[in-house]
Amino acid sequence: MSKIHFDKIALIGVGLIGSSLARVIKREGLAGSIVIATRSAETLKRAEELGLGDSYTTENAEAVRDADLVIVSVPVGSSGLVAQQIAGNLKDGAIVSDVGSTKASVIAQMQPELPPSVHFIPGHPLAGTEYSGPDAGFAELFTNRWCILTPLPDVDAAALAKLTAFWEACGSRVDQMDPQHHDLVLAIVSHLPHLIAYNIVGTASDLEQVTKSEVIKYSASGFRDFTRLASSDPTMWRDVCLNNRDAILEMLGRFSEDLASLQRSIRWGDGDALFELFTRTRAVRRGIIEAGQEVDAPDFGRQATISKGG
Repeated sequence: MSKIHFDKIALIGVGLIGSSLARVIKREGLAGSIVIATRSAETLKRAEELGLGDSYTTENAEAVRDADLVIVSVPVGSSGLVAQQIAGNLKDGAIVSDVGSTKASVIAQMQPELPPSVHFIPGHPLAGTEYSGPDAGFAELFTNRWCILTPLPDVDAAALAKLTAFWEACGSRVDQMDPQHHDLVLAIVSHLPHLIAYNIVGTASDLEQVTKSEVIKYSASGFRDFTRLASSDPTMWRDVCLNNRDAILEMLGRFSEDLASLQRSIRWGDGDALFELFTRTRAVRRGIIEAGQEVDAPDFGRQATISKGG
């Protein structure tokens, strides 16, 4: 039994993150009971078939009654509505957190709705695959991955320590960050790569000179890797773009400038500039591997993960 324990944990949303949380909470004995809420009766039924929780409901307000820890795992654009729905039923002293990848927006939506008697501590586990839904989750999703907490200035130290211990028990390494800084960091390391992937795959599908069957048939690893990102949940990524607009536009602007510079190097045959860029970027890849955030293996060693997630 882990040292950290909650009598009742409410998980609102049971996609990849929510269902993975349910599995790891159960495996590690982090809760006396788990209640799972999702608005789709069909998804809820599947969660029950998988045995992810102890009780199930389509009513968010009902789910949080008497819960010590509430984790909201919904597309970030729905955060405010969920906060409205649960506010009246939250017990005093409960910890309320989320897993959204845009923090300033989530805080702006949720904080005004939540009562001052609860501890609202926004969070973001940097873990995921391109799969979604309750079947996609697996207990090892958070192992050795970062979870960033973006506590508000008046955060309760004991509640923050408890939430930190929870994520550590799930296998995560925990860091803290200012919400605006988090959004800028995520814009470059996650949001921009996904947008580039969506755009490249979209360009390929629009080409008239190259048929779609040729794109699929002759896909080398580079294009294949982009399609993995571009197959991510459309609702989630629509909401990310709309809710982290300023940081994403800033990073897109910088990317466009660097792309124009690369274009010039190719046009003018500047081999030295190209070699310098490719050498510098290769070093970043090595740094990621050395930091333990990736493996140096074919297909990024993801086959094992995909089999667990699928």
